[in-house]
Amino acid sequence: MRLEHHHNWDITPSEAIALQKTLAAEVIHDRPIDLDSVRLVAGVDVSVKNNVSRAAVVVLTFPGLEIVETVLATQPTPFPYIPGLLSFREGPVLVEAFSKLQHEPDAFIFDGMGRIHPRRIGIASHLGLWLGRPTIGCGKTHFIGDYDEPGSEQGAASPLTDKGERLGVVLRTRANVKPVYISPGHLADIPTATELALRCVTRYRLPEPIRAAHHAAGL
Repeated sequence: MRLEHHHNWDITPSEAIALQKTLAAEVIHDRPIDLDSVRLVAGVDVSVKNNVSRAAVVVLTFPGLEIVETVLATQPTPFPYIPGLLSFREGPVLVEAFSKLQHEPDAFIFDGMGRIHPRRIGIASHLGLWLGRPTIGCGKTHFIGDYDEPGSEQGAASPLTDKGERLGVVLRTRANVKPVYISPGHLADIPTATELALRCVTRYRLPEPIRAAHHAAGL
């Protein structure tokens, strides 16, 4: 799969923050995903152990959710763990994994945030610029923003806002289980990002593409 190269990854934390502020202006976060045209959806995850990062991208059919391709990439972890700068820690190994894809997914779901981010450019938004395809962030834990707890039933959702701006939703993917944090990455909007994530859920809390990528990335 061809990617759009936006910058080099060998930068300092202060340079990374400045770059995020520039890139955030390029993110398109109000464009509905054409869900009727989605045939392949990919899950994206990275695991880190002993300063080695392994990226996994798993492509599934949609809506059938059958795995058709799994790609892996492994590199030394190049960047320290700094909240808000995850994409600089995981980006290089993800770019390598994306470049190996033989199938071209219509949408990507990241284990991580999209616009739910202090500078509105979590990993799903940042790498979405490189992919040029609709991307969604699906975070497992609260990062920033205010929200009311959603209802206990499957599909219940509450808006998540930060500084008066709606960034995503807190979504109950299964009845009576902890919610996840859904936000557009790039070339997506909140309603269709939420719907696609929910339609990728089966018996588990996390959407199947992310579950598959998490298992594949395990070190």
